[in-house]
Amino acid sequence: MTRFGLPLMAGCLMVASAWTSPVGAADAGQPDAAALAASESQLPNPALMAPFKEQQPVILVVRDPRKPEAWAGLKKYWNPGPVESVDPSTGEKVTRQGVFIKVPLGLNTAPSIPAENPLTVEKVMLGKKLYFDPILSANNKVSCASCHNPQLGYTDQLVTSTGIFDQKGGMNAPTVFNSSFSPLQFWNGRAASLEEQAQGPPQNPSEMHDGKGNAWFKAVERLKASPEYVKSFARVFGTSPTRDAVAKAIAAYERLVLTGNSIVDRAELAMRERVEEEGGGKLEPNAADFAKVLNAAYAAKDDTALAALNLAGAKDEGKVKGVAASLASGRSLFYGKARCNSCHVGDNYSDGAFHNLGVGAKDGVLPASESGRYGAQPTGHKDPSLVGAYKTPTLRQLLSTAPYMHDGKEATLEAVVELYNRGGNLNPHLDGKMRDFDAEREVAKSGKSAVVPRKLLLTDQEKNDLVLFMRGLQGESCDSILTTP
Repeated sequence: MTRFGLPLMAGCLMVASAWTSPVGAADAGQPDAAALAASESQLPNPALMAPFKEQQPVILVVRDPRKPEAWAGLKKYWNPGPVESVDPSTGEKVTRQGVFIKVPLGLNTAPSIPAENPLTVEKVMLGKKLYFDPILSANNKVSCASCHNPQLGYTDQLVTSTGIFDQKGGMNAPTVFNSSFSPLQFWNGRAASLEEQAQGPPQNPSEMHDGKGNAWFKAVERLKASPEYVKSFARVFGTSPTRDAVAKAIAAYERLVLTGNSIVDRAELAMRERVEEEGGGKLEPNAADFAKVLNAAYAAKDDTALAALNLAGAKDEGKVKGVAASLASGRSLFYGKARCNSCHVGDNYSDGAFHNLGVGAKDGVLPASESGRYGAQPTGHKDPSLVGAYKTPTLRQLLSTAPYMHDGKEATLEAVVELYNRGGNLNPHLDGKMRDFDAEREVAKSGKSAVVPRKLLLTDQEKNDLVLFMRGLQGESCDSILTTP
């Protein structure tokens, strides 16, 4: 017996029931328990899956400073090549065709891959197809890419996003770039993984759901009506389309949306090479390191990296020395007086934690709608210190992801720096890293208490240098194999 040209195997638990909908269930939006369970997840039938020899593994290669040759030998982001493997079902050694991903410079660790969702080329490509396909939305008009467009920095560059039936959401669309490095997803951290995050929008009535029936059941039914999708899910997962498999496929795709190799990353590498040659020294890029990589960018005609720093071609080549000095100054401010690195740390320039900057506060009052991380925490685990706290975003690709903050109210990097320079916006829950505790102790001597924002007192030149450093974190976009629908 076949359906959509694929055999229904008795050994594939719940597959047969999933591929034949109960009469009227999809229309009514009220599937019976068995059909709903089968749409959620199924045990794989190996007979439906692509043979192990045909499965193409994806291997992430990070630059190892002790043995940089393997990474340097990869000429581009996506590199097909043979992979020696052992078939887990037979113990047979086989050579498979796989893909080696050149993790961008500056990312010194690879994204973690869940054991239950290993990367394969066919799974990534299925996830990519789903990412760009509006089929997951009830009106077949909204896709993941609608709000997270690769051509717009994997955002929509709007203050807040537009969802189904032209509804406006309440949040600025965060970028997908390097989201695989975030321990929690969404601005308030309500999803614990990319797989969990992918399940949110299709059932959100302001994003993809029309509010009628079970959103995911109906989305799965639409996928099952496509012979192409049925065939792809069978080959990748050994099941018919399910919510579990959709989430895994989209997450596999998003896990490879990586960016790095910015001017700042190149200067860090130049510094380490210099220190090694000199036999020691301070591990801090100086103006000469920045000048070296800027001159190299000119020699390579890397217009994208240069444009990020307002260097418009050959006519600005004489500005390299001044720009390099400003970048070095901006970096010192970032790790010093401006204290940016108290939250923006690591390869992705984010601690992955949640902080209240007073975004959304007016006249010292934070609206109830701005509950932040506190509102997303489950009952029994509420932390009052996280009222109004939102996730620290990455600082990579900032020029492609404006406007900024979770409400999208800061239009420019200069405006963001001004927010921090005044110590954020006053409110009772202001993060400790934004507060002036010395000033608060002085107030306490009079028998009063107050939250006092800590001002940075940056000069105009320091603000300019800091903004330039952040512009210097603009890296390379993804390979077209990921960004082209």
